[in-house]
Amino acid sequence: MKFRVKILLCSVWLLALLFGLGGTLLIEQSFHRAMEREKDAAISHFQMAVSAVQLVTQTSATQNLTDITATVGSMARKAGWKSVRLWLDGQALLVQGNVYRESEVESGQCAILLFHSAGRQYLQLSGLLNASQPALQLDIVWDVSDVYTQRSQQIAAYQKIFLLLLMAGGLLFWLMSAILTRPLARVSRASRELARGNYAARVQVRSDDEIGQLSRDFNAMAERLEQNVAELQDAVRRQEQFMGSFAHEMKTPMTSVIGYADLIRGQSLSPEETMRAANYIFTEGARLEALSVKLLNLLVLKHQEPEFITAEPAQLVTALVQNLKPVYAQSHIKLQCQCAPGSCRMEPDLIRSLLTNLIVNTRKAMDAGGNIYVVSDWTDGCWRLRVLDNGRGMPRQTLAHITEAFYRVDKSRSRAQGGAGLGLTLCSQIVCLHNGTMRFDSREGNGTCVTVLLKGDAP
Repeated sequence: MKFRVKILLCSVWLLALLFGLGGTLLIEQSFHRAMEREKDAAISHFQMAVSAVQLVTQTSATQNLTDITATVGSMARKAGWKSVRLWLDGQALLVQGNVYRESEVESGQCAILLFHSAGRQYLQLSGLLNASQPALQLDIVWDVSDVYTQRSQQIAAYQKIFLLLLMAGGLLFWLMSAILTRPLARVSRASRELARGNYAARVQVRSDDEIGQLSRDFNAMAERLEQNVAELQDAVRRQEQFMGSFAHEMKTPMTSVIGYADLIRGQSLSPEETMRAANYIFTEGARLEALSVKLLNLLVLKHQEPEFITAEPAQLVTALVQNLKPVYAQSHIKLQCQCAPGSCRMEPDLIRSLLTNLIVNTRKAMDAGGNIYVVSDWTDGCWRLRVLDNGRGMPRQTLAHITEAFYRVDKSRSRAQGGAGLGLTLCSQIVCLHNGTMRFDSREGNGTCVTVLLKGDAP
């Protein structure tokens, strides 16, 4: 059963209950008021009869029975009583009409009796006219059928009005429920669109009530779901790209190793040729080893919790640069550093790996010598590490991809230099572990500047 039908049924049921009870109470209240008026009128007539009898009675009841009977009969004709009886010690002195009921009364009391006869409703009052012995008893019967007829007419009219109101109310409630549940229908359609794969489906929010809040929550959920799906698709794409790149990186050295090993095994080579083949095997094996080490480091970085200590970046950077200077000098590369004092919390071994990979990556951007400048300083409470060079630089469109695994700006040159495209990926993971940021600024022909910001205690 649809929600709008439930709203309609509940509303119609509530309308019927309230109008039914309310109308019934009003009709019954009107009926009771009419009956009270009839009773008051009957009691008033009875009291008038008592007063008239008291005026007629001068000496004793037995001496004035004729006058009393005449007086009561005259009052009955003028008042329009349906029936009247006058009794004296069980003997009927006056009987007009034949509609009455037997009743017992006590002195000083008036008995009221409601009864029906031949399809009519009657009200009977019975009481003693005096307290002497023997006492006179008077029974007066009023026809109150008009009160009951009026109630029946009111009930019949109310039933017609009630049915009209119920039908009109049902129609209005149907329209109201359709309007109120229309946003829910839009949410339902949008959810079906999401189920079919249309993650851009949204619901238009047109109110600030609970349904409007539901629509906003649905849109937020759909937006988050779309982002998650996009991230999953991107992760799958990256994983496929990673596997393809990894297979390609493994294929080249393995082909060389197998080829030269087969050459040594299947042919007679001179000592020089054997040494050359062994060198190729050694070089490619070392390349495979370096690739496996970097992949292992990436795996470890994603699952480890580093232990941070308070260290001085200036000492770490200076010591590393001094160790690398002689090696880079052989390639006509001048390596320099400038460090400002201070301390911050870090994992020193990871920071050394970060700086080493940045400098090695910078070295690959130089063909015939150049300058590498390492600057360690502080800005806005953060430790800033910059590595600058005057090498070839990089195209702007490549800056967003250089931290991806196996990505190379110049694939042929990087492979010739023994790179696998994992160094900057390691750097990115290290920076993330330190809750820092890494930015690349480069232009072709003007060198590159790598800026790393890590939170720390300013000097």
